[in-house]
Amino acid sequence: MSLFARIKPAALALPAGILALICLMVVPTPAAVLDVFFVLNIALSVAILMAAMNAEKPLDFSSFPSVLLFATLLRLSLNVASTRVVLVNGHQGGAAAGHVIEAFGAFLVGGNFVVGLFVFMILMIINMVVVTKGAGRVSEVSARFTLDALPGKQMAIDADLAAGLLSADEAKARRREVATEADFYGSMDGASKFVKGDAIAAVLILAVNILAGFVLGMVSHGLSAGDAAQKYITLAVGDALVAQVPALLLSIAAAVIVTRVADNRDLAGQIGGQLASPGTWLPVAVILGAIGMIPAMPQSVFLPAAGLAAWLWRRLEARAARPARVIEPLAAADPGRIALDEVSDHTLVTIELGYGLVHLVDDRRGSPLVARITGVRKQLSQLFGFVVPQFRVRDSLDLAPGDYRIVLGGVPLGGGTIRPDKVLAIDAGEVREGHKLAGEATRDPSFGCPALWIDPAARDHAVAEGFLTVDASTVIATHLNQVLGERAQALLGPDEVRAILDGVREHAAGLVETIHPQPLSLAALTRLLRALLEEGISIGHPLPILSSLSEVVQQTLEHDALVELLRADLGALLVARICAPGERLPVLTLDARLEAAIVQGLSDPVTGQPVIEPDLARSIGEHAATLVAQRGAGAPPMALIVQPRARRALAALLRLRAPSILVLSIAELPPEQPIEVVAVIGGSVPAAPALPQPHTHFEPESVPA
Repeated sequence: MSLFARIKPAALALPAGILALICLMVVPTPAAVLDVFFVLNIALSVAILMAAMNAEKPLDFSSFPSVLLFATLLRLSLNVASTRVVLVNGHQGGAAAGHVIEAFGAFLVGGNFVVGLFVFMILMIINMVVVTKGAGRVSEVSARFTLDALPGKQMAIDADLAAGLLSADEAKARRREVATEADFYGSMDGASKFVKGDAIAAVLILAVNILAGFVLGMVSHGLSAGDAAQKYITLAVGDALVAQVPALLLSIAAAVIVTRVADNRDLAGQIGGQLASPGTWLPVAVILGAIGMIPAMPQSVFLPAAGLAAWLWRRLEARAARPARVIEPLAAADPGRIALDEVSDHTLVTIELGYGLVHLVDDRRGSPLVARITGVRKQLSQLFGFVVPQFRVRDSLDLAPGDYRIVLGGVPLGGGTIRPDKVLAIDAGEVREGHKLAGEATRDPSFGCPALWIDPAARDHAVAEGFLTVDASTVIATHLNQVLGERAQALLGPDEVRAILDGVREHAAGLVETIHPQPLSLAALTRLLRALLEEGISIGHPLPILSSLSEVVQQTLEHDALVELLRADLGALLVARICAPGERLPVLTLDARLEAAIVQGLSDPVTGQPVIEPDLARSIGEHAATLVAQRGAGAPPMALIVQPRARRALAALLRLRAPSILVLSIAELPPEQPIEVVAVIGGSVPAAPALPQPHTHFEPESVPA
């Protein structure tokens, strides 16, 4: 393939355009070609203005700063080329500089260059003092607030991703949009200087054209002062007006872009929808009518305008009072019939809402809560390794209007009170001291962090102060994710286990046949997988779990023994939860006498498991919690290594007192795993670890002083 065949025509358009601009500045251009470029410049300015008005949000026209730069360069190039033509051929008359300049210089200002000068100066004042200055100030403030709010927006995206409200791809797209928004407003802050510089250049070019034309007309072409002024100054003013009209259009486009507020409508629809209130036009009609009644006022103008405003008010009032279409039910319900669905809830997880929160699941308002809950269900399914059953959302007359409740199998797990018309600003530890954010003090129902209910308009202020801001539906979804994330075993049922087996059967049918339906029934397998989930073992990768299970069922079918054998076989998976490959595992051990007292002490007559005396359990739990606190929040988690018989009792104990500590039996510790004994509970730290040494290529375990 040749070089020319590999180059795309679209890639050559921009370099060719820049080369054409340079040629306009350097190479003499005929007047007819200038007319074409002048018309193209005006058309381009109108197109840019229309694109800015039709954009739903500023980022829809994110290329505007670059477009503004090239449009400004085009206009300056045309100014240079037209200046050359005016100064060289201006003595021949208006047509010598092109018909466009002649039309602007003769028709628009009546051939009077003095009037043209004043018109040009008025346009310059409008452009520089009003439009460009205002747009530049808005760009500067927007860039400053956008950059201040950038860390908070990134934290909000990370929080939504962690809560399951966003997928990884959606979070990546949101981060890209946030970064693009910051770049856009920063670019717009600088691009507004292009428009201001262009306006200043237009004044200087006009002054050069007037002075040089006046001198050339009198010195080189022998014209009188009046003739030179009439010919050259008229053409210079026409040239300035030709450039100033597109400049004003671009300034308006820049102001429209930076003053837009994100909406799902274009600018015309946004303004029209917000001015279509009947209460807006009745005062207009009354005030115009009152002014028209004054004898000195032109009644022929004010009174018809008042009548038009009154007519518009009547039309909008009639449209607002028009009743909504009601869809009649197909058939009347039988009041004597009670269906089973009315008295029985077949859904495992139910979110109950007070009547003040029902609009969060209204389809006409976008059902924000339904979308959030769907994201939570997807996130939990990926975390647990099985498809979580669908959730149900219903209203409850037992709750206060702003309350909600999360119910699992008929048992309430949590709830709270929210303000649906507010935004929750959460202090996650990043809030600036002495912030000025005002709101209703409360606490985040998911994690208990201090928070404020604030108005939606103050959201950017809260983000800039370091708060994490979430809406009402996100508060409920995050709480739902938090309470269900600790109860994977309660969400796993026979139907979900059957779906897992069907999925594995497509790739390893023989493996499934060694387990189910013999020797393990669906009920026994469900109980076993629930026990693994309760132990913190994800079943997202069922193949290694089922492979281990196919081996251990050859030894026993007793449930507790199966769990212990599976844990021993999956020891590397357990350790990988808290320790990266190749790193030393921080280990706690029990004093030999203490461990012997637990193993040889009282036993539960039903399960045969050791029973730890209450005072001893409290002492062990407090000691473990103290060790965790001493290591700090950023330290890696620790593992307590005990004898197999004591593991379940100690795991149940530390699950309440020190949940970050992983309790492993010595049989579950992989032989190749390097360890570091941190402390001995119930005794002093030994000079050498009491556990078997790993392979000889590892260094001896280090013991802290």
